[in-house]
Amino acid sequence: MAFITSLISLLAALSFFLVFIPCNARLKHDFYKKTCPNVEKIIYNVASQKLLEAPVTAAGALRIFFHDCFVEGCDASVLIASSKTNKAERDSEINLSLPGDGYEVFFRAKRALELQCPGIVSCADIMAIATRDLVHLAGGPRWEVAKGRRDGLISKASRVEGNLPHVNQTISQTISLFKSKGLSTLDMVALSGGHTIGFSHCKEFMPRIYSYNKTHDIDPTMNQDFARSLRGSCPKSKKLDPTVVALNDVSTPFVFDNFYYKNIKKGLGLLATDQMLLLDSRTRAYVKRMADAKTAFFKHFVVAMIKLSNIGVKTGKDGEIRRDCGSFNG
Repeated sequence: MAFITSLISLLAALSFFLVFIPCNARLKHDFYKKTCPNVEKIIYNVASQKLLEAPVTAAGALRIFFHDCFVEGCDASVLIASSKTNKAERDSEINLSLPGDGYEVFFRAKRALELQCPGIVSCADIMAIATRDLVHLAGGPRWEVAKGRRDGLISKASRVEGNLPHVNQTISQTISLFKSKGLSTLDMVALSGGHTIGFSHCKEFMPRIYSYNKTHDIDPTMNQDFARSLRGSCPKSKKLDPTVVALNDVSTPFVFDNFYYKNIKKGLGLLATDQMLLLDSRTRAYVKRMADAKTAFFKHFVVAMIKLSNIGVKTGKDGEIRRDCGSFNG
């Protein structure tokens, strides 16, 4: 525990990287200045404590935030629990693997804020701020989060399909999906760098390491030793153990850096969609640029995250401020 504490403190000190970028005009950086002036401090304290307990929290929160914003916009709809009459986003097939630690940090922050500023801070803003803090605590860049989002009133599993990327998609399909959300190809490559932390389940990369095609047993674009090592954790079986995972970044799995891109250049990308970024002419140069310079990756990642956090935001009289992030008011 002492080692992790020291590591996080060192990374936070060394990696401070502040970038100001114009935000959605409907959101304001000082939105809670009068109503909840300590909002950022409260969320930061919760996020740092949760990361000490579970280093995977940063990756989990980042992934959940991404999944939230791509479906219904950044409105915390992914946090809603299903009911007898509604199967919510959280229980759609693609979201079932979202890690509990990621959810927990958002719920904890909400409970802490309700004690200090009841009914003031939205779950959607909590997600945006906590995700930023966790990325920074893990060694990544820091940016100013504009606030004023309201929580959505709809969360349906049926609306998820087609709005989130899949590991078996082509680059063209993924680029098209990101474009539909207002994100460029460069944004897509930068956000993919979030895989520098976290893990993936066996089913997401099994097709690459077993019976890839008629010519190759293993995906030839993959480092063969790396692929064989993954077979040890993910043996060929009709029933895969859902608790078994592989680290997305084999070099520095809990540090937010640019090794994700360096690994891709060595054939160490875990998912097919990771490795494709180097193979496609539309994305190759971006991968090389971010592999060569962490500052370049951080710069592009911050721009992409701010754009991501502005997708479909609800403000003013639209939506609500939930009392509990897991359920609608009333």
